[in-house]
Amino acid sequence: MTAQGLETAAAALLREAGELLRDRERAAEVRAKGRTDFVTAVDTRVQAFLRDALAELDPGVQFMAEEKDNAAIDPARPVWILDPVDGTTNLIHGFGHSAISLALAAEGRPLLGLVYDPFAGEMFTARRGVGAFCNGRPIHASTAVHLADSLCSVGTNPGRRDQADAAFARMRRVYDRCHDIRRVGAASVELCYTACGRLDAYMEHGLRPWDYAAGWLILEEAGGCLTDFTGGAPSLTAPGCDILATNGNIHPELLQLI
Repeated sequence: MTAQGLETAAAALLREAGELLRDRERAAEVRAKGRTDFVTAVDTRVQAFLRDALAELDPGVQFMAEEKDNAAIDPARPVWILDPVDGTTNLIHGFGHSAISLALAAEGRPLLGLVYDPFAGEMFTARRGVGAFCNGRPIHASTAVHLADSLCSVGTNPGRRDQADAAFARMRRVYDRCHDIRRVGAASVELCYTACGRLDAYMEHGLRPWDYAAGWLILEEAGGCLTDFTGGAPSLTAPGCDILATNGNIHPELLQLI
């Protein structure tokens, strides 16, 4: 299957799986993995559906997902990276910002990225070297040159309350220098909003590969920049990564600030 054919097939699967996010009964079936870390029957159903469907597309591609043991994954080989519901807490509360995030990566780099928000009816896609799109239309990061002219999102990662003081101090430093702060509560969506210019920057500590793999590629193909908090390349194998995503122009200013 060609790269374009694979993207088309994956997008169709995400649209089909997206209907499951509207199931309020299953969204109410909640199991707590931690004090602020939840999994719903929607998460498990979406993951099972996409695991099986992606295996039919190419049984040789590995499968990494939030709700499974990924210890046997070989990062050098092609791997699907799935977050079946990014924004599970939003889904539980009926706060309409949740998405399915899917990337195809090889040798530590995403090659294909898709983020589908069924509540907004938006499918963000990117293939390396081809560009980034929302519902088939090209998207581009903003042209803001200074943080003072920017709208930023600063994540709180409620599962890492031990880092709350640092996170809110970082938020205050950014808030004092930008137009205002926003918080969506779904990393993949916030990365895509940065890619299409609705946000000028997004940052959050302790993210997992399925939180940012697809959005990373979408942002870069839209002309933006994504690094860790030190300016280095993020890892798709690390247990947690601090992510700074910007339009590219304000990246140096934010790196110095945070």
